[in-house]
Amino acid sequence: MVIVSAVSAKEIPDSRKERTILVSIKTNVGDFSASAPMGKSRGKHEAEPYKKTLEEDIEKIKRFSDYFSKEVIEKFDDLHRIEDTIDGHVGANTTFAFESAILKALAKEKKKQVWEVINPEARNFPRLVGNCIGGGEHTKTDSKKPDFQEFLLVPNTHDIEEAFRIMKEGKERAKEILKKRDSHFAERKNDEDAWITSLTDKEVLDVLSELKIPLGIDSASSTFFKRKKYLYNNPIFKRTDEEQFYYISNIIENSGLFYIEDPFDEEDFKNFAKLNKRFPDRLIVGDDLTTTNYKRLKEAIKNKSISALIVKPNQIGPLTEVKRVCNLAKENNIKIVFSHRSGDTEENILADLAFGFQADFLKCGITGKVREVKIKRLIEIQKSLK
Repeated sequence: MVIVSAVSAKEIPDSRKERTILVSIKTNVGDFSASAPMGKSRGKHEAEPYKKTLEEDIEKIKRFSDYFSKEVIEKFDDLHRIEDTIDGHVGANTTFAFESAILKALAKEKKKQVWEVINPEARNFPRLVGNCIGGGEHTKTDSKKPDFQEFLLVPNTHDIEEAFRIMKEGKERAKEILKKRDSHFAERKNDEDAWITSLTDKEVLDVLSELKIPLGIDSASSTFFKRKKYLYNNPIFKRTDEEQFYYISNIIENSGLFYIEDPFDEEDFKNFAKLNKRFPDRLIVGDDLTTTNYKRLKEAIKNKSISALIVKPNQIGPLTEVKRVCNLAKENNIKIVFSHRSGDTEENILADLAFGFQADFLKCGITGKVREVKIKRLIEIQKSLK
């Protein structure tokens, strides 16, 4: 069993040098800590990262320190006791970081890995999804950029080390092609360590099609949906809902896309469903649409809007709620994609969560320290089971 004797928290920088939280605990089996990432393009149905401010969450978590010494944590589902205490007092980032630290303590006490505390029977490894070329809100540049937020590589293998190699080699080959196709290309990288280019969405997909690796996009369409139109900047174009549907459909067909995330605004269950029906053999993925939220997922299932779901634990906070969302997805044959955030930290527990909850995919970038640490942790888990 684990007994938490003290809790503290502090501000740390994420990979964008923006502020996030690190929670540390003292327990009967040692000291543990965990941090939370921060997203930039956040769905409006996400839980707030902090109740009001980061500073207030830090102060509140310290005040609750004495309460936790009365709680005994013996298994994953006992996290409910922690949640009952802090519910309504701190935000999703603080809850996620705190519970992640407790999972680490539980793993130490049981002489197990974190994923085993969640599901000791886990054996199936996810496919990797990596951001190769970036655009949208994750990319700062004075020149033009793609309107879609992410252009993704999705190697068709469950061997994590091989998938990691394929993505890294693919990203290097993409660089060489961009040098030839984009006169503005300067080998710069964006928030997620993806290449920055001035090419259009279609031109980027032409580049990546040369790699012969299954491809995906995160269009993050809500970020450029204004006044009932999709406002494209490269090239400048306004698209209605119907025009957006046919534009995305053509891109899927012409580029052979396998993975399509947030192709419509976050309230548009109807067009998600229409696309899902048209492309039953592709992954139509909800992120801003569903925000790791049980009620939003139920709505998506009711409307048959998606075939895959992004799970970002800090979008919702309590890990027991993450479990509930994953269970609902599995019951309805919705693929699960555990995902990093654009502003991330060197915390690697996402790999254990993805494997423990038996995710179908793990999306955590390709290069950059805060991305690679998660992939390397998953490689470590896979090697431990061979």
